[in-house]
Amino acid sequence: MSTILDKITAENEKAEVPQFEIGDGVKVSIKIKEGDKERIQIFAGTVIARDGDGANETFTVRRTSYGIGVEKVFPVHSPHIAKVEVERSAHVRRAKLYYLRDLSGKKTRLREKE
Repeated sequence: MSTILDKITAENEKAEVPQFEIGDGVKVSIKIKEGDKERIQIFAGTVIARDGDGANETFTVRRTSYGIGVEKVFPVHSPHIAKVEVERSAHVRRAKLYYLRDLSGKKTRLREKE
């Protein structure tokens, strides 16, 4: 049974997984299909969580848009994600940065990695 699951997960995993960590500022390029056209839309923000492993691995990106916090959860191995660019790296001491949800303004800044 587990060999069948291993084959399925191996087929669905990407060969090159983007390297980023919790607290990094990233730009996620998403392929969006509208009718018969396909375009790329960028979602930029801070990685606040990373969950799962293997083909089920996801990461959560948070940004503030017009004063409202917006979070999106992306599968790491999704074919709809064109690329993930790391803009900046931050030094954090937590695995999940859910406390950023309660902060606003300059308090949400994270210390740069040295």
